[in-house]
Amino acid sequence: MYTFERSEKGMEFYMESKNIVLCGSMKVKDKIIEISLELEKMGYNVLLPVECMNGLDKIIASRTHFDRISNPENDTILIVNETKNGIENYIGPNSFAEIAFGFYFNKRIFLLNNIYEPYKDELVSWKVKCLNGDLSKING
Repeated sequence: MYTFERSEKGMEFYMESKNIVLCGSMKVKDKIIEISLELEKMGYNVLLPVECMNGLDKIIASRTHFDRISNPENDTILIVNETKNGIENYIGPNSFAEIAFGFYFNKRIFLLNNIYEPYKDELVSWKVKCLNGDLSKING
């Protein structure tokens, strides 16, 4: 399936895979798992952060997750940016690093919720898209 998108350069298109790499704070692990199940029902192959599944050492888990993000077969990452410790749309340092990594490797990047204000300039300039809780917007 091809997706077309209008940009400053005109009309761009790219091949859309059905693989989505999920990212987010392990404090919202249950929400990450819930989102993965919803995406699987929509027909996506979902790749979870390794820490979610088996509590690996942070260095090994991070490297494994960055490998998933950089894999050419995975063109989309979704940051599950829930409220954390009273901070809406929270994006922690690891998730921000994953966004930057995804940007560098030309991935489609989505936030489950809205922009996290402290990183607004980068997120907007890197064309990160907000789903505002609506997973169906990944297709559109």
